[in-house]
This record gives sequence, C-alpha cells and structure tokens, in this order.
Amino acid sequence: MRILGIGEYCDLAAMYSRLAQEGHEVRVWVEDEAYRGIHRGLLPFTDDWHDELDWVREAGQEGCIVFESATKGEWQDALRRDGFNVVGGSAYGDRLEGDRLFGQQVMQDIGLEIARCERFYDMEAAIRFIETHPARYVYKSNGADSERTRNFVGTLDDGSDVIALLEFYRQHSPATETSPVDFMLMEHVQGIEMGIGAYFNGARFLSPVCLDWEHKHFFPGDLGELTGEMGTVVTYTGGQSLFKRTLAHLEEALAESGYCGYINLNMIVNEAHIWPLEFTSRFGYPGFAICSALHRQSWATIFKTMLDVDSTTLETAPGFATGVVLTVPPFPYAYGYEQLAKGMPVLFHPDISDAERQRVFLAEVEKVGDYLVTSGVSGYICVATGTGLTVQQANASAYALAGKVIVPNVRYRNDIGQRLANGELKLLQKWGYIDA
Repeated sequence: MRILGIGEYCDLAAMYSRLAQEGHEVRVWVEDEAYRGIHRGLLPFTDDWHDELDWVREAGQEGCIVFESATKGEWQDALRRDGFNVVGGSAYGDRLEGDRLFGQQVMQDIGLEIARCERFYDMEAAIRFIETHPARYVYKSNGADSERTRNFVGTLDDGSDVIALLEFYRQHSPATETSPVDFMLMEHVQGIEMGIGAYFNGARFLSPVCLDWEHKHFFPGDLGELTGEMGTVVTYTGGQSLFKRTLAHLEEALAESGYCGYINLNMIVNEAHIWPLEFTSRFGYPGFAICSALHRQSWATIFKTMLDVDSTTLETAPGFATGVVLTVPPFPYAYGYEQLAKGMPVLFHPDISDAERQRVFLAEVEKVGDYLVTSGVSGYICVATGTGLTVQQANASAYALAGKVIVPNVRYRNDIGQRLANGELKLLQKWGYIDA
C-alpha cells in the first residue's frame, strides 16, 4: 500500500514504522514542529501533506490517508468527497469527542442514563454552581486536544476540593482571547471504569468489538495526575452484549457522517447502570498498539477491511493483551525535558528476542547513527505489550518485556491490570457486562 499519515504529534509513529517494515510506502506529515524529531531516521517525512496527494492518488485503491486526531474531521470529509481512501474519523466523530456535552446528549438520546454535567466558560460561574449544588464532581477540559493533566477527579462530597482547584486555575491560568476557558463539571458516579470500542467501515461496525480497561493516573494506586493513559488491558472476547446496549446505536449516524476508523466509548458501570463518560473518535494511543497485540492481520490488511463497505469481520486472537507505558522525566509534562532526558540512549536487554522486540511500540524516539535516543517533547518512550488467555498471563508477559527496555530513569506503573485480575472481571461478568 501507499500510506500518508497526517497528525499533530506523530502519535501513530509505531504503526507507520510497522507498515514501512512490511514493505509498504509510507510518508508522514507532523503539524507541530516540536514533535518532528519523533522517529527521525526511522521514517520518511514530508513538509506539506498537500504535496503528497498526487502520490497517494496514483496508487488507486492501494493509496490511503490515515489521520491520527479527532480535530481534522472536516479535512477527512473533504478528502473523501475528492475520492481518497481515508481512515481516521469524521467531523461528526470530532464533535462526539471534543464536545463532551454533545457526546453525553447522544448517549442520553439512545436511552442511557447520564450523570449530571454542566459546561462552563468561566471559572467563577463554575464555583458559584458548586456552592449552590454541592456534590462530588469531576473536572474535564473540553476539546479533543485539551491538556489531560488539568483534569481532576474530586474526592470531597461537597465539591470544595474542585472549588479550590478552580480558584487556582482562575488565578494562575486566566482566560484570554487565544486561550479561552472551556470545561465541564460532571457529577461523580461510583463503579468500574471500562470502555467498549469497534472499527467502523463507513457503513457498519466490524466484529469482534473490543473491551478495554484504562489506567489514566500517573502513579500506581490511581495516584497523581491524569495523564491520558499509563497502561491498558484489552480483549476482543465477550463484548457483544455491552456493544448492543451502547455503540451499536450510533451505526446510522456514523454511516451518514462517512466515519471510517476506530471509535471507543468510555464509561463507568455498576450493578444497576451504565454511565457514559466520553468518546475517543480515532485510534487510541497507546490503545492502537495494545489492540494490535491481538490482531492476526497487519495494519495494511485492517485498513483495506475498513475501507470496504461490504466487510464484516477482523481476525483477532482470544484472550487478553496488556500494555504498559514507559516514560522518563519530566513526563507527563514538557517543562525541563531538554535538560533532564532528551537525547538519552534507548537500549534493550541482550536476551530480548526478535518476537519480543515486535511487542515494543516505540514512541518519542529517533535514530542517531546506530542508536535510538529519546526525542519529542515529554518523554513518552514506548509501550510494552503482552498477551495471554487470562489477565494475569497478559500482565506477566507485558511486565517481563518492560524490564528488557533499558533507559536511564525509566518509570512505569507496576499495577496495570491488577484490579481487573483480582476481582473486577468476575464482578463485571456477574453484572452481565461481559458475555460468558
């Protein structure tokens, strides 16, 4: 195939590299200059993606444009109208992810109960709201490219900890014309956090669907900042019933929008309710890497399947895959990265096998001479994955591999999948959220 990757931050660098290793022609455009060092020396890049459109078109049905983010849906829709094969999402998908309140309304319209949520453009108005309606709240920035470390899960029942945070943001990060305030307060609900996702081919969802359990906090025990994702457990087994109650209802709307790509709904579930939280209308990161550990087809074959409106299935393996994110300081922030860790060597233990190397998905690295070194902006080094017929086996496999990635001052959570293996999986089966 001939593949043009378009993204802000080169989040799918490992996917592009696998495609290139398989012999496909790949070119990548990275919008943010600060991220253009990622996979330098490993991938071919272009300065202007528009210049590559004829190159893609010349490949006919073997040409494909892959979008990484949920912010360029209008570009995708326009390219599809021009006859290009596009994998990523759509403008409708962008709105599902970027406008949290809209996503909540969509879920309510299909019959799911939603937690109370309010959108704000002013910190003082939000403070007055909590004072008038005291409760435990979750603060979430709006926008698909919003800064995840600003999000916060409150713990106090009167909301006073969220009020204190809002006061801090009001004083230290005041709204400006170029940086307006846009966030949501959602009333906290108790339960188990999980996700349901599937690939969409422009007309219908493909089987099987994917269940996932993300770990978003930086430290073990769900302490520290919300980073986006520090590790995840996924499976392509047992998700059909939950899918029929949730994502399946979006099939018509996604088809009308021309959506083609992966989409995920994150939620909190308990014995009585499904509480939808947010959509991811794109390839998740590191989700794409962890899911691919269970794929029995290459990404090129999966692209072709998604671009075929008559397709119905993907080939996946049974069991579970666990992924662990490895980072160096100052992740999850960018401040001080140049001084602390940029340019550090990235090595592998001598006994790592070729098969194990294929289970390491490199992120913010580049090749300098014969060596890999850290690059990029924040110190997000790689994802180590493992598989097994049980969560325990997948966890053990992933952590054995993580120990073979040698980087000075490397850090990662050591509890990915533990709660799931220690009781949550059985509880979800008992509640009927996972098929037997």
